[in-house]
Amino acid sequence: MDELRALRSLAQAMGVHVRYTDGLGRPVVVAPETLLPVCAALGAPVARPGDAADALRAHQEDEKSGRLPPVLVAWDGALPPIAISEDAKAHVELLLEDGEVLSLQSVGGKLRAAEPLPFGYHNLTVETSGTTETSTVIAAPERAFRHADSGRSWGLGTHLAALRSARSRSFGDLRDLEDFCRWVGSHGGNLVTMLPLLPTFNEPPTEPSPYSPVSRLFWSELALDLGDAHRAAELTGLLDVTLANAEVRAALDGLPAPEPGLLDDELVRYAQFRGAQAKLGRTWREWPEGPRAGRLDPAHVDPDEERFHLVAQTRARDQLGDLRQRLDRAGVRLGLDLAVGVHPEGYDPWSRQALFADGMSVGAPPDRGFPSGQDWGFAPVHPEASRTEGHGYFAAGIAHQAALSGVLRVDHVMAVTRLYWIPHGAGRHEGTYVSYPAQELFAVMTLESHRNRCEVVGENLGTVPPEIDEALPRHRIWGMYLAEFEAVDSIEIPEPPTGDDVALIGTHDTPTLAGWLAGVDI
Repeated sequence: MDELRALRSLAQAMGVHVRYTDGLGRPVVVAPETLLPVCAALGAPVARPGDAADALRAHQEDEKSGRLPPVLVAWDGALPPIAISEDAKAHVELLLEDGEVLSLQSVGGKLRAAEPLPFGYHNLTVETSGTTETSTVIAAPERAFRHADSGRSWGLGTHLAALRSARSRSFGDLRDLEDFCRWVGSHGGNLVTMLPLLPTFNEPPTEPSPYSPVSRLFWSELALDLGDAHRAAELTGLLDVTLANAEVRAALDGLPAPEPGLLDDELVRYAQFRGAQAKLGRTWREWPEGPRAGRLDPAHVDPDEERFHLVAQTRARDQLGDLRQRLDRAGVRLGLDLAVGVHPEGYDPWSRQALFADGMSVGAPPDRGFPSGQDWGFAPVHPEASRTEGHGYFAAGIAHQAALSGVLRVDHVMAVTRLYWIPHGAGRHEGTYVSYPAQELFAVMTLESHRNRCEVVGENLGTVPPEIDEALPRHRIWGMYLAEFEAVDSIEIPEPPTGDDVALIGTHDTPTLAGWLAGVDI
C-alpha cells in the first residue's frame, strides 16, 4: 500500500473525511497536508505520510480487540445486547445513577437487561481474567421534551445588551429581560429567545462575542440585576462593555464570598482560574508549567478577582433560577443559546486540556455567505476523548442552560454528526470534517431536555448533512426555518415551514427585517 493510500485509509478509519461537498456544491478531495495533522490531533502516531501504514495496522488491531465501547445508548431504557467475553470468571456490574446495582444476564456471550433501565447516566463494568472495562450507559427517551401547549405560537428574539434602559446601565440586565418577556406575554406571545448568556472577556482587550465565551458552564456577570446599585444614566449611541463591566464590579466590590456550602468544585475552580488570569495574564498557555498544566496554588491567584467571580456566579445562578420560575407562572418561556465552542483562552480548554484537540480550529467550508470559508478560532472537542468521559462536558453544558430555560437552541447542531477542523496555519478552505457519535450526543440532549422540562431547537442552517434533518424530527428536536434564506433565490412566496420547525425571519447572522426588505445586504 502506498503512503497516500495508507494515509487516506487511516483517516477514514478514524472518522476523518477524505472527501466532501462544500457549501457551494463543489466536490473536495482533502489534501494529505490536511489529513496528516488532523489524524495526529486525533491521536494517531503520524509525523509524515510514511507513518500511516503502521498507524493503520495498529488501529485495525485495536478495533478487532472487541473491547467494550466507552458509551452505550439505551433508547427509552432498552439496553442493546452487549457482546462480552465468555470467560467463566467474568464479573458484570451495572451501577445505576442513583447508586443501585443492577444485575445483567449473559446469554450466548451477550449481556441483556431483564427490564428497561431508568433514565440517567449509568456505569457498566465488566471484569474478566486480567482486564477491567467500563462503559457509560446513557438511558434516554428517544424524543425530547415538548410542552403540552407547544403549537402555533410566536415570540421575539433579542440580545441582552439591546434591552438596556435608563434604569439599568450601559448593558441590559435580567430585570430588563423580565420586563421585555412580560411585554411579549401581554401581547399574546409566549417565547423570548436570547443570544448566549455566557461569560466573555470584558476587560481590555475586550472580546465580548457571546459565541466565543470563557466557558459554556457559567453565566455572564453583565446580566446581573444590581438592584439599588444601579445608577441611571443617559443612553449613548454605542454599547460600552468596559463601562458595563466596571459598574458590575463596583456594585459587587467588597461583598463577602459565598459560604462554602453554596459552592461546587467546578465553580471554585472557575473562580480560581479567573483569578489566575488576573495575576498571570489571559493567555494561560504562556503561564509557568504548574498553573499551565492545571495546578493552581494561592500564590497564582488574585484573591479579589476570585471572590468577584464567586459572588457574580452565585448571584447569576440564583437570579436566573428565580426568573425562570416567575416566567413559568406567567406563561412565557425563556429561550437560551448554547454556543458551539469556547474561547481558546477560556476556562474550559484549560480545565479539560485532554478533551480539546490541540493545533486545530473549528470552522466551515466555503458557502454562499462565506465564499472563502470560516475559521471560528476555537479548538474542537476530541470525539473519542469525549466518549471516554461519557460526554460529561457536553452534558454539563446542556444541563447548565436547560435547567434555567424553557427552550434551548443548540448552535450548529450539525456538530453532533461532523465538525469542520482546520489545522493551524492552513487556509479556511483547507480543512476537513471529522465525524462525531451522533446518537450518543442526541441521547444526552433528549435526556437533559426531559430532566429540565426544556424543549430543544437544533440550528440546522448552512451546510447540513441529510442525517441531521432526518434525526431532528425523530428525536422531537425543533429544526429552524429562516425566511430570509428560503426566499433568497426567488421572488415567489417560499415553501412554508413544516410542523417540525421553528420559523424565523432572520438571526443574529442576517440583516434585520427592515434591512433585508430594503436590500441593504445586496
